[in-house]
Amino acid sequence: MKKQGVLLPASFYASPDVVKASQMLLGKVLCSNIGSRFTAGIITETEAYCGRNDKACHANNGLRTARTEVMYGRPGRAYIYLCYGIHHLLNVVTNREGMADAVLIRAIHPVDGIEVMLERRKSRTRENLTNGPGKLSQALGITTSLNAVSLSEPPLWIEDREIFIHSYKIQHSKRIGVDYAGEDANRLWRFFISAELL
Repeated sequence: MKKQGVLLPASFYASPDVVKASQMLLGKVLCSNIGSRFTAGIITETEAYCGRNDKACHANNGLRTARTEVMYGRPGRAYIYLCYGIHHLLNVVTNREGMADAVLIRAIHPVDGIEVMLERRKSRTRENLTNGPGKLSQALGITTSLNAVSLSEPPLWIEDREIFIHSYKIQHSKRIGVDYAGEDANRLWRFFISAELL
């Protein structure tokens, strides 16, 4: 399937501010081509995770494991991990090598390959189809087998289709499911937009 937008430049992922990168990903289009089946959706919800002084981050302050190793690598790669042994969660590695910053993609608005998404999700309705990180990964066919792939080429990539998101449309809140992080759980690093405003 031919790309319909412009691939995000490497400089986008190299942003030294993961919070800014998290907001800038809103409105970009996450695409997959798995088994020759093209699907895509507009990113509508993200969460920022910083590799330094952020107890909610898997790689906080130099924690380096087999799972988090990709976070220390080049920006613009996928960090995909399994949550509760069920949900495959997609993160975008940002900043530069050694910094371990990443943005969790929490929700998308389906735009291409919706019938494929419905089939994968075993759903008959678009309602709640991709409004969660596990749901969107299932809909786009994303699994941990794609961990560490470049987000600049198939089978998994992010496009700019010139969807401009005004700052006043962006809402923020605490990140979800990180109560274990103590005071860091109070950071307002979850960002989201209403699909109705696209």
